[in-house]
Amino acid sequence: NPTFCKHKNLKAIILAAGRGSRMKLLTDEIPKCLVKLRGKSLLDWQLSALRTAGITDIAIVTGYRRDLLAKYNLVEFYNSRWADTNMVTSLSCADSWLRESPCIVSYSDIFYGSDAIQSIMKVSARLAVSYDPNWFKLWNRRFVDPLSDAETFLIGEDGKLIEIGNKPTSVDQIQGQFMGITFFTPDGWKEFNFVRSSLNQGLADQMHMTGSLQGVIEADNISILGVPYEREWGEVDSESDLLLYEKF
Repeated sequence: NPTFCKHKNLKAIILAAGRGSRMKLLTDEIPKCLVKLRGKSLLDWQLSALRTAGITDIAIVTGYRRDLLAKYNLVEFYNSRWADTNMVTSLSCADSWLRESPCIVSYSDIFYGSDAIQSIMKVSARLAVSYDPNWFKLWNRRFVDPLSDAETFLIGEDGKLIEIGNKPTSVDQIQGQFMGITFFTPDGWKEFNFVRSSLNQGLADQMHMTGSLQGVIEADNISILGVPYEREWGEVDSESDLLLYEKF
């Protein structure tokens, strides 16, 4: 049975506009979310987790090879500028949903279980992120130098996020890694969008999710709750990531 959710009209948005050029030949003909892991596309992994958690209203932000995603019959928001913009601009294409209802936003190049969604959909927060407190074990398998791809992530004793998305100089600055799953209430989205709207168009188009979240922290108008997740998940940035997840 779907987990109890205190938020009415909870929806989900999957960000799938980019090509994923680091995947090289694997994304020459298909969007990154259709790359297969253990016989199932990354998008199918996400849809299964969301639906098992009880979320039926699901949208997808498309861009590269949007034609291949039509068969999923999801609500579509299209980022016509996908080749020149980053994740946050793609997210803003779904502004109408984010203004009206609480939404869980998921990167399209990750996989996770339904319990990752269940744990974040129950929070009492206007803005929340899922994170892996045991990140080092996974990053150590993925990278020769785990710090090369990691970002700072600091949590206070109250579970509120203190810092995210900066370049770390030691593992002491990393208490977890952002998983690519974010929970927004309309109030949370309003503040997130306000921070982004203060930038010029060029900077706004190049903003990453974690950099925008850090901007919310610095504005200090609302807090961001960190929701730990310690079960199986992964992000797929390269062909070597796929091989790693197939093995383990």
